[in-house]
Amino acid sequence: MHTMKLCILDRDGTINQDRDDFVKSADEWQPLPGALEAIARINHAGWHVVVASNQSGLGRGLFDVAALNAIHAKMHSMLAAVGGRIDAVFYCPHAPEEACICRKPAPGLFEQIAERYGMSLVGMPSVGDSARDLVAAVAMDCTPHAVLTGKAAGFVGHSLPPSYPAHTVVHADLAAFADYLVAQT
Repeated sequence: MHTMKLCILDRDGTINQDRDDFVKSADEWQPLPGALEAIARINHAGWHVVVASNQSGLGRGLFDVAALNAIHAKMHSMLAAVGGRIDAVFYCPHAPEEACICRKPAPGLFEQIAERYGMSLVGMPSVGDSARDLVAAVAMDCTPHAVLTGKAAGFVGHSLPPSYPAHTVVHADLAAFADYLVAQT
């Protein structure tokens, strides 16, 4: 039995607007409509929320850790203003060519989460907009949930491509996922 209900979210394209040129500053970080309120609803239903995010812009030299910290400070502040919270942010700082074990679709970030919380992630919901988010989640036996925002926005009205795990549950956005999760608890 789990001692804690833990929900794992991708960041860019799931919580905030994604950018082809990367989110490089707090000014560029803009929450998706309803996303922060959705996290607050998830929290109020008894769930802890953590973020697992590839941040290859660090490895590419597009921004530094201070800029990333400022982005996350803005996210935490805006969440607090609507009664929500993210307990921790786990991120991969590496560029793709570094072939690390923490860059999704590798499961390293999820392994870090399991280790930090001292628990199995089996059955825990993990939400993302890209196939690699959910491939990483499934490697740790999380339940994959896709939101049709960010990279998946083009799939509205269509089936997800086969690169997504076969048993992925699809939601219009993070607010729709929150409605689904709260109804289950």
